[in-house]
Amino acid sequence: MPRMDILDGTTTGGRAALTDRARALAESGGRRVLGIAGPPGAGKSTLAERLVAELDGRAALVPMDGFHLAAAELDRLGRAERKGAPDTFDAAGYVALLRRLRAPDPLHTVYAPAFDRSLEEPVAGALPVPPAVPLVVTEGNYLLLDDGPWAPVRTLLDEVWFLEPDPEARVRRLVDRHVRHGRPRRRAEEWVARSDEANARLVERGRNRADLIVRL
Repeated sequence: MPRMDILDGTTTGGRAALTDRARALAESGGRRVLGIAGPPGAGKSTLAERLVAELDGRAALVPMDGFHLAAAELDRLGRAERKGAPDTFDAAGYVALLRRLRAPDPLHTVYAPAFDRSLEEPVAGALPVPPAVPLVVTEGNYLLLDDGPWAPVRTLLDEVWFLEPDPEARVRRLVDRHVRHGRPRRRAEEWVARSDEANARLVERGRNRADLIVRL
């Protein structure tokens, strides 16, 4: 088990320390992959986007969410009402992409999928990762899951941070996000209580496999 550090991400100094830690990875030689994990609504994408912007061309963002199965496939499998659970992603595809990213071809850009929240669908080939970029930042719920097709993910990440926000604020953000993307508030609250929180409990099981706990 990796040694675990704890950092307060709510302060200016804490935020600067996170940027410095990511920059040190980018400057450590070769291609590095930083994972940002945590429950739904923890702020993973916000932190990942900020780090990539602050590293100014020395990092690329590849979210796990690009490996959501398409809505038609979830319907076919009978999993549409559990969208966001581990078996509603192409975990093996995500693992294969991480392996490519760890050993970049010096002549070719890798194109990763993104997830379009306005469509609620993955979009192939949306995120370019040039071979010269030294750091890939990937974020998602299941980076620390240790079973099934997710198990190899942790071994492909040089460092993983686990975000630990205030639980009530996290749930409020989740509900608001679903409302922004078209769900009626009552339906959003029901979805969070039934689906997102079940996934959050599963994500929490991997907390002790992280290198750093970021308290928000």
